[in-house]
Amino acid sequence: MSRGPLLFKDIDTPGLAGLEVYRGLGGYEALAEVLAKMSPDDCIEVVKASGLRGRGGAGFPTGLKWSFVPKDTPKPKYLVCNADESEPGTFKDRELIEKDPHLLIEGMILAARAIGANVGYVYLRGEFAWIQRILDRAIAEAYEAGLLGPSVAGTGFRLDLYTHLGAGAYICGEETALLSSLEGYRGQPRLKPPFPAVEGLYRCPTIVNNVETLMNVPGILANGAAWYRQWGTEKSPGTKIFSVSGPVRRPGNYELPLGVPLSTLLNEHCGGMRDGFKVKAVIPGGSSVPPLPASLLDTPLDFESLNAAGTYLGSGGVIVIDDRTCIVDALWNITRFYRHESCGKCTPCREGTYWMAEVFERLERGRGRSSDIDLLDEVADNILGKSFCPLGDGAAMPVMGAIRHFREEFEYHVTHRRCRVNRRREELDALRSAPSAVEVTA
Repeated sequence: MSRGPLLFKDIDTPGLAGLEVYRGLGGYEALAEVLAKMSPDDCIEVVKASGLRGRGGAGFPTGLKWSFVPKDTPKPKYLVCNADESEPGTFKDRELIEKDPHLLIEGMILAARAIGANVGYVYLRGEFAWIQRILDRAIAEAYEAGLLGPSVAGTGFRLDLYTHLGAGAYICGEETALLSSLEGYRGQPRLKPPFPAVEGLYRCPTIVNNVETLMNVPGILANGAAWYRQWGTEKSPGTKIFSVSGPVRRPGNYELPLGVPLSTLLNEHCGGMRDGFKVKAVIPGGSSVPPLPASLLDTPLDFESLNAAGTYLGSGGVIVIDDRTCIVDALWNITRFYRHESCGKCTPCREGTYWMAEVFERLERGRGRSSDIDLLDEVADNILGKSFCPLGDGAAMPVMGAIRHFREEFEYHVTHRRCRVNRRREELDALRSAPSAVEVTA
């Protein structure tokens, strides 16, 4: 039996990054059998039936995505693993690759076979140089063992894998910007359609999947769709790794069945809040999704339930915000990040993130106006759904969600000229007395 979908079950096994230990735990056992007995179409149908959805943020059905690759094209096909992981609050993929690189390799072999690709790339975030070295060693071991190269596991299927280190740009987490960067161009998103499955890397059919997504593939193909569906919900099957940060007793990565309540994750697995702290809000899917107030902590962690609550599962980066943190200050910090990371290609994102950051600064300096709250909401609305890629949405949605749930805290900044909470009071008072930046007149 191949390992999975409990990706973290053996994650701390000493030496797991090496081929010998990985094989000792059942790694690669099912590879030759799956390659020999299942056709590419069979593999796609099993992954479809499993209900596996992308774990990088969008949650698109993986098998359906694979089925979009044209079968009769004369062009070569490519498989690309998105290991950029630049979403603030998300740190699962780096641990998976660092500790269990062969599971990613096995998943890429099976995915490449399913779509008919003979070349695969792992695109790593620029700061992941040490992880690239670990993965390169594992790839070299796989070549030496005949698991990569001209005849994978003696089946005659050829696959070559390469790693590529990006330059640390958040925008390259978007799949078309990633492909542009991989080709050697500036990392900027492309117009869709055509989608990468039809015209991607080097204008050839390309599938881009997240690390966690690909690591689920060996278990699904070895054990079947029904086996995988024993975890999770009907529409959100399987497990999900949640990266929890903030003032909880045990922050870290937790793999749980989809559909578990957010309160269960925080209280039972993370040990609750540290002494003296209470939950004010939780951002459940990385910094690019709207926050949930403490009143909604029982919301199940699956795609549909979070959507119904007005937010998204995203990448599973669970950021806990305590009652000593100013929501306005936290959103100012997030907005400055997106302003800095905007590639500048489209006007709504380029200009909108700049002006939102300026309005937030004015509120934090104690110079806010009564119209600033609606101005923030209006600017965010003019970014949402009108940008070239999802980065603009990721900048707008947290702002709109924060205003929706915590408007009184924004109003407090206008009426009292300071934060409602005590944390950072001295720092912010010093900031307000500093020379003013560019004043917002819009």
